[in-house]
Amino acid sequence: MRASNIKIETETKKYSLIIGSNILEKLPNILSNQKILFKKCLIVIDKNVPKKFKSLLINKLSKKKIFIYNFYAYEKNKNYKNVEKIHNILFENRFNREDCLISFGGGITGDVVGFSASTFKRGIKFINIPSTLLAQVDSSIGGKTGINNKFGKNLIGSFYQPDLVISDIKILNSLPHREIVCGYAEILKSSLIDSFKKFNFLDKNLNKILELKTPYIEKAIFESCKLKKKIIEKDEKEKNLRKVLNLGHTFAHAYESTFNFSKKLNHGEAVILGIKNSIKFSYKNKLLSKNKFNLINDHINRIKVVKKLEKLFKKKHFNKIISFMKSDKKNNSEKINLILMKDFGRIKTDFQINPLKLKNYLLKN
Repeated sequence: MRASNIKIETETKKYSLIIGSNILEKLPNILSNQKILFKKCLIVIDKNVPKKFKSLLINKLSKKKIFIYNFYAYEKNKNYKNVEKIHNILFENRFNREDCLISFGGGITGDVVGFSASTFKRGIKFINIPSTLLAQVDSSIGGKTGINNKFGKNLIGSFYQPDLVISDIKILNSLPHREIVCGYAEILKSSLIDSFKKFNFLDKNLNKILELKTPYIEKAIFESCKLKKKIIEKDEKEKNLRKVLNLGHTFAHAYESTFNFSKKLNHGEAVILGIKNSIKFSYKNKLLSKNKFNLINDHINRIKVVKKLEKLFKKKHFNKIISFMKSDKKNNSEKINLILMKDFGRIKTDFQINPLKLKNYLLKN
């Protein structure tokens, strides 16, 4: 596959998303072509990134003055403590805004590093190199950064666009199957937001995509990124249209928070369950037709891990789930705001529901 350059232009920044296989080898040329100049950089590396890719990145930046911070990428580490550690390294080594902060890892790493970049001297150069499928198709694009606190997920953060995103598909071959499934959740979400044509491609090629077969995985990644580009260019700060990208996420973030961001439930797994609940709720409320609900629901059930994940939840969890949903940042009243589906390519972003009514629905379903 030849490298693709998706050019993103928001109100605050223009930057490129480079997608291809083995493109880290070409990093010096990419930086030169993109006119991204710096003499000094701090690379925050997810400890899950294989050593050979870590060594490759350091080697390709050998002409720069490099500092390394190895980061344990768990949801529990998305906090002020790690942001402060990154800031301290930057201050202690006299970084300025013309230097660069680089994230090399999954969505958790990108969120923490992006937030650190946005708040260091009100903004330092930021390059995102996503190493997971989920980060490549979703979280590395669009400038959302954030950390968690006891009240929920991503409630502290900023919108801060990167200066460059480099998605090397070769890295995906090092991931466990669980991480591929997590990334697929966001690919599925994108297809539902986009069109039946995009969903149908996934439905016909589900196993090939999950097995990272060429050219199916490349097409799935590219189409997801293309949709997100289109949306964030129209609505960078999530005032209106961008809310569609939260399909399934009101449920998902509450599920993760309920389990205290434990390893039992990863973000992508929570998103799969969140999408499943959202389409079911859409059908029950006569927004989505029975045929389309069944089509999507059957597709989700073909992902083998789903039934096992559903068994995690007991009735004792529902009070916590509702409590976290009430704290969701998309709410603007005492009611809970859900993102629901009317049809392929038609998303309802303002469905308001009383928390007690939603709890009763969850107990019955």
